[in-house]
Amino acid sequence: MTDPISDMIASLKNALRIKKRELIIPYSKIKENIAKILHREGFLKVCKKIKKRKKQYLILYLKYNRDLPAISEIKRISRPGRRFYIDQKEISKFSKGFGFLIISTSKGVMTDKNAKKAGVGGELICRIW
Repeated sequence: MTDPISDMIASLKNALRIKKRELIIPYSKIKENIAKILHREGFLKVCKKIKKRKKQYLILYLKYNRDLPAISEIKRISRPGRRFYIDQKEISKFSKGFGFLIISTSKGVMTDKNAKKAGVGGELICRIW
């Protein structure tokens, strides 16, 4: 069984290493939500959904600051074989003020700050810095 979020993260890391300007990945709603968060937090220039030959894709326009990637590191935490959930009270323990977390909650996919404000916990998808 493949993990589409891990595939997205690996593709993103590889594209940043070779300094690609854009990345095209297969579409899924969770990937779109993660990409929108990355865009909102200033790690991507643009995120677009396109349709090509009856299939949907996401185009991620990568952001660089003085030829260095805006994303230093992105790490998958919860996996299909080992799900990792955190309670609202545990969020500050994991975020530590360094980068941010993306959490899948009952109110949608959001950053650790937004989840704490909303008073919800959920599945810890990844950490970005």
